[in-house]
Amino acid sequence: MPGPLEGVKVVELGVWVAGPAAAAIMADWGADVIKIEPPTGDPGRLFGRMLGCDLSVNPPFEMDNRSKRSIVLDLTTDPGRDTARQLLSDADVFVTNVRPGALSRLGLDYESVAGHNPRLVYGLVTGYGETGPDADRAAYDVAAFWSRAGVAHLLTRPGDTPPFQRGGMGDHSAGMSLAAAVCAALLARARTGTGQLVTTSLYRQGAYTVSFDLNTYLLTGQPIAVGQRETMGNPCMNNYAAGDGRRFWIVGLEVDRHWPALCRAVGRPDWLTDTRYADARSRAHNAAGLIAALDEIFATKPLDEWAEIFAAEPDFFWSPINSLEDVVADEQFHAAGGIVDVPDGQASVPMVASPADFHGTPWAPRSTAPELGQHTDEILAELAARRKL
Repeated sequence: MPGPLEGVKVVELGVWVAGPAAAAIMADWGADVIKIEPPTGDPGRLFGRMLGCDLSVNPPFEMDNRSKRSIVLDLTTDPGRDTARQLLSDADVFVTNVRPGALSRLGLDYESVAGHNPRLVYGLVTGYGETGPDADRAAYDVAAFWSRAGVAHLLTRPGDTPPFQRGGMGDHSAGMSLAAAVCAALLARARTGTGQLVTTSLYRQGAYTVSFDLNTYLLTGQPIAVGQRETMGNPCMNNYAAGDGRRFWIVGLEVDRHWPALCRAVGRPDWLTDTRYADARSRAHNAAGLIAALDEIFATKPLDEWAEIFAAEPDFFWSPINSLEDVVADEQFHAAGGIVDVPDGQASVPMVASPADFHGTPWAPRSTAPELGQHTDEILAELAARRKL
């Protein structure tokens, strides 16, 4: 069966990750995505070289550009801009993360484009929003999402230096937000007949990611302290190391429910009547000693043995702290649909799946990322055919 967006025409003018990621999700879901690239290509085509991969392999670019068609247009020229406007004249969606100032100079801002196609849903990802002193400031997700929105700070233990973000974290979550917003706008268009501008920003996405903390501060004026493993107030919500060095996380968020299961799992039922641990407040007061005791106990067995013990306790919630190798080897990751086979000529390439499935209109990727300009002639021929109609 076709994906839920089959028949939807998307034109993408995207660079690096955020814009291409949004369009890639829609391509996964069945949309026909036409990717406009300059003669030098989307700079995301450099990722493979930057990572030291073999020159024929560019995994990040493949992730965010599969199932698309590529057309090369020089938007610094009148013919290039004219062709872009022709592509947009009957498109359903335009996705871009080019800065608004540059879009205006190209004549591809929302007002200019919507004037020729009022049904168009125009999806824009910015760094910091559409207005304000930094509206046209250049941004990557490390700056706007990770750093400025507070994510890095909230993941930094007191006295430590901030951790480094992994590639595209903010871009991919912003891309998913924009894809969802575009789909909502398409639903609204079905009712009203009119498209609209829909936007998100890396800054807003970062703030939403840490909204548990940020909303608490807004409503109470009090920040939530950054946790330190050795003194976590709820020792049932902490990470530990097994005897083989493998780490795991206990997720006993409901302290009264999960505390007895922990005591039984570690062979210390006597803790249930120990006055030092009588209630959540007492356990928090004595957390340092309790965590140290748990460290000693967990060091006595490898994680596989602990996993069997934990499985016998229905109210003991936990998870291994997996490496990439662990994730790829995890049976549940595959059962949950984490890998998708992308057609590549006569064979297929395993890639990470985008994170939503449709059981009535299941999607499937159609091809690996296009070569630069691979479909230019094909797309120009389609435009010529439409002009003859």
